[in-house]
Amino acid sequence: MKIAIGITAENRQAVATELTKILADETVLYTKTKNAHWNCEGADFYDKHKFFEIQFGQLDDVIDQVAERIRSIGHYAPATLQSYLSLTHLSEKITEDNSSKAFIKELLDDHQSIIIILRGHIMLFTADYQDAGTADFVTGLMETHEKMAWFLRSHLNN
Repeated sequence: MKIAIGITAENRQAVATELTKILADETVLYTKTKNAHWNCEGADFYDKHKFFEIQFGQLDDVIDQVAERIRSIGHYAPATLQSYLSLTHLSEKITEDNSSKAFIKELLDDHQSIIIILRGHIMLFTADYQDAGTADFVTGLMETHEKMAWFLRSHLNN
């Protein structure tokens, strides 16, 4: 059935292409947060184990929302690990240090990187692709990552 939502097919394709990259980043970050949850060691293990559990739960919701946004504009969401690794800008690097501080620093860097990318997409989606709905959606994602980054940052002594 024809999609008639006020966005051209070309613009919907361009938006979907960018959203698939965001979906890949979110999925890789989710996996890295699971890694921290499972493999964190130290005297603060239990607290950080629970903290990382909350964070990967939030990311699970984000992943679902991004995939559903892709579907709502008429495209299919990638759903293989291979596709995520080819689309993400994040590193799958695993630290040798399983301390909570090492995991938090790495996850914080990834969140901040995603925030910068999302911020850049807001105007792109509105101005270039006439898709205010996706721009608003991405603004919400950015705010979620800003809060998650704040929580991570709060665990570090600077």
